[in-house]
Amino acid sequence: MANLPSIDDFEVLYTDFVEILYQRGRAKAQLMPIIDHSSKLVVGHALGDADNTELALEAWRHAKKTLNRYGVQTEGLIVHQDQDGVYLGHGWLYELAVRGKVRVSYSETGAKGNVHMEAFNSRFKTENRLLFWEQEELASLGKVVAQRIRYYNYVRRHSALGNMSPIRYLKEKGKTAG
Repeated sequence: MANLPSIDDFEVLYTDFVEILYQRGRAKAQLMPIIDHSSKLVVGHALGDADNTELALEAWRHAKKTLNRYGVQTEGLIVHQDQDGVYLGHGWLYELAVRGKVRVSYSETGAKGNVHMEAFNSRFKTENRLLFWEQEELASLGKVVAQRIRYYNYVRRHSALGNMSPIRYLKEKGKTAG
């Protein structure tokens, strides 16, 4: 098998919507995280009551701020996602492909073609299920999700990163947020 080129930090991002149950299973929220392939850093996220373009664009705005702090421009960046209607829609594509000059990539096989995102979503939901389950309001759920993403980025060790957190991994590589 030929050696495949490695993917550097902030070259490929993944995203997808994931359903989060709260109010002891009586309510559902949608989370849209955006993660970096190489560093595993959650560069942006948004939580809301529906998986729609507004939620997606909110997550993208957060991601752009994070990328900017690391000195990363969006031009040429690859964002990979499923073929959800939001990701095929004018609002999302205009913001990414036209304004941001992002290279948009789609999974041809649904979740099977977005395995990095599906793995993140599965682990994130499993590890935090009870914390999410106990929240009674979307606002309190949002605070818990934000805290858990900070934990994921700053503390949680990842075997793919040599048992370092994404932030420590980036620091070890000399990449710091400004």
